[in-house]
Order: sequence, then structure tokens, then C-alpha cells
Amino acid sequence: MNNSQFKSNSHSEFKASSNSELKASPNSDFKASSQFDFADAVKIERLFENIPVELANLFKGHVYPWEVLPEIGEYLLSGISREGLTEISEGVFAAPDVKIAKSAELQGPAIILSGAEIRHGAFIRGKAFIGRDAVIGNSCEIKNSLIFDGAQVPHYNYVGDSILGTKAHMGAGSITSNLKSLGATVSVHANREIETGLRKLGAILGDGADVGAGCVLNPGTVIGQGSVIYPLTSVRGVVPSGVIVKRQNEFTAKI
Repeated sequence: MNNSQFKSNSHSEFKASSNSELKASPNSDFKASSQFDFADAVKIERLFENIPVELANLFKGHVYPWEVLPEIGEYLLSGISREGLTEISEGVFAAPDVKIAKSAELQGPAIILSGAEIRHGAFIRGKAFIGRDAVIGNSCEIKNSLIFDGAQVPHYNYVGDSILGTKAHMGAGSITSNLKSLGATVSVHANREIETGLRKLGAILGDGADVGAGCVLNPGTVIGQGSVIYPLTSVRGVVPSGVIVKRQNEFTAKI
């Protein structure tokens, strides 16, 4: 999905009701009676245009991105070539030019590609793919997650059972909450409930998505390509591509 789906001559307000119908302000080009297809917006091809080539076979045959999460561990062990990589600790393979702070803790299986940076106090807790030029910052924890090329998790973040698309960014202190309080399986709240069958599911960030500082992405949150989440926002459900979220379920189209 490209951002043209939300074109307007000025910032246009969109509000999502409980049944995920977008509501637009009167000056919006988006018709209030229109029904945006949130269920289509969470498909792999809508969220990612630049899946790292190393992960192509992992995503092959799947419709929704969270379907690959239970397969990450096995895929990192046997589905990715080790050519050009060095085993720097048990089950952790990294490119020669990767920058890793001495204070970082790395557990396998994990793959860290060229140009990536693992900073002071970072904790890679296994089943992690860190793409080219990605940044895992100080005091961040990554677990059972895919961090695509150029994505940044730079300061005090928790990313668990999640996928961050190419050049996605999480502001300082923002986290993915991956477990519901009562331990039930996680559903993705689209036009309909999409049952994932997963007890743990954090967030899916499309290419270029930008999450502000101090945000909480509740279990099963999906953020579309290029969308921006204002700081200190609690996000749940599906955020379309190309919008700004200032408050829960209120979307402003990006110009």
C-alpha cells in the first residue's frame, strides 16, 4: 500500500471506531462512509517492500507476517547461509564489520549482518535476525524478532516476538508488549478479529514506520509503512500506512 491512499490537500483527521471504520473530518478527501480494509493492510506485501534476501524463504508461502514468528529459531539455524559470517559466540554469527560493544550480551541463534551496531548493554536473547546497518542501542532487549536492514532500536527498547521493517524506528523507551495480561492468545484487531493462535505476539512495523519515545505497542499491533506514532501513545490494533497517530485510533494523513 502506498501513501497516496490517504492523499489530502491538508492534514485530514481519521478516527477509527470500535469496528475499525475510519471516520474523517468534514474537510477530508476520505469519505466518512468508506470502509478501509484493515485486514488487507496487515498482509506481508502491504507492509514490506524490502524484505532482506536472507529472509525471503522464511516469508515464502505466508500471508500474514506474524505467521513466521514460530519459525524464526529453526530458520536461523538452517535456512541462512553462513558465508561471510563468523561465529563470535555459540550460535551467533556476525559479519566482520559489525560493531559490538564489549558489554553487550549475545545469545544464539542469531544472525547479525554487515554494518549493524550492537551498543552498550544490549541484550540479544536468541532467535534474532539483525539486518544490514541496523542499530540495537544501549539497554535494549531483542528476542525472537526480525530487525530488517536499517531499522533502529536505539535506546531502552524491548522488542519481543516482533518484526521491524526496513528503516523502521523506535524512539527511546518505546516497547512492544508481547503477552496479554490474562495469557490468552493474541488477536489482531482489523475489520474483524484475526486470530493468530500465538500466545506471544508483539508488534509488526512496516517499512519506514516511526514510533515516538515512550510508546507502548500492545500485543498484536500492526503499523503500516511510513506511519508515525506520536510520543507517549498506547497503540492497539491496526494503523494504516502513511498516517500520523496523535492519540489512540485517531489518524492524520501525512501530506
